[in-house]
Amino acid sequence: MDLQDQLKNLFPEHIQEVPSDKTEDQNSIWLQDEPIICKYEKRKGKPITILEGYTGANEDFKLLAKEIKQKLSVGGSFKDDKIIIQGDYRDKIMQMLKDKGFNVKRVGG
Repeated sequence: MDLQDQLKNLFPEHIQEVPSDKTEDQNSIWLQDEPIICKYEKRKGKPITILEGYTGANEDFKLLAKEIKQKLSVGGSFKDDKIIIQGDYRDKIMQMLKDKGFNVKRVGG
């Protein structure tokens, strides 16, 4: 008799909850019709990639920023409704966003 069977005998009316999968949270980001603008700049001599033009909730955009930073293993921030990523990762970011279903427009260069 394993632990699960013992728990069922002790608490017969208890219903076991199945934890939700994290991929459902990531896929629940609101998709928009207008393209997200992906542009390249240099600030203080260092390259950065800027994403702007998202019209959904700020929390969704922050989650998207966190996911991009984790997948690329780079630093960045979320300020003034813009995602700022350290380095020139336009191609990789654009491909990630297209895979998620976003329209992306490349600006500058």
